[in-house]
Amino acid sequence: MPTTTEKVDFYKTHKSEYVTPKQPVLVKIGPAKYLAIEGSGEVSGPLFQAQIGALMGAAWTIKMTRKFAGKGDYKVCALEGQFWNFGSGQPSMNWKLLIRVPGFVTATDLKAAVAALKEKGKGAETDNLRLETIKEGQCVQVLHVGPYSQECETIARMEAFAKEHGLAFRGLHHELYLSDPRRVPPERLRTILRHPVE
Repeated sequence: MPTTTEKVDFYKTHKSEYVTPKQPVLVKIGPAKYLAIEGSGEVSGPLFQAQIGALMGAAWTIKMTRKFAGKGDYKVCALEGQFWNFGSGQPSMNWKLLIRVPGFVTATDLKAAVAALKEKGKGAETDNLRLETIKEGQCVQVLHVGPYSQECETIARMEAFAKEHGLAFRGLHHELYLSDPRRVPPERLRTILRHPVE
C-alpha cells in the first residue's frame, strides 16, 4: 500500500498502456481495476450523462476520503468506456463507463462514497456503480483525432492492421477520452481507441 507521500499515477507507471500512436500498434494491457457502471440507449443522452456524473462523483469522493485519511492517494483517471452492439449511424448502443482506480480501492470505499453522495443529493445512478477488474491482454491501439462520429473509419484501420498480423478482434471496443467535449471542438477531440485481439 502506498505511503501518504506517494501518489499513484497510472499515466506514469503504465505509460506503455496509454500510448497515442497515429497508426495502429499492438500493446499489452495488464489487469486493471475500475469503477464501472453499465447502461444502454442514446450516447450523450440523460442516462449516459447521469452515469458519468455518478462515476466521477464516486471517483473523486473515494480519492479525497482516502487522501485525508492517509490511506493512499491517487490521480483520478480520465473517463473510459466499452461499447457493443453499435454501428455507423446507430444512435443507440450498450455501454460500460469506466474510471481506473488503484488496487487498494475497496468495496467499502465505494459504499461509503455512494452514501456520501446520496447525503449531498447527488446519488442518482450511484446504486449501479461497482468495482470490476478487466483483463484485456493483447490489443490494437491508436489515437483517433476528430469527432466520435468518424471513429468507424479509424476502427476499420485497426481491424485491417489486426488482420495483417494474423489476429482478429475479440471482446469489447474500448475508448479512453483525452479531451473534454464540452471544451474542445469536435475536430480536435483526442480519443485512444483500443480493441483486444487474438
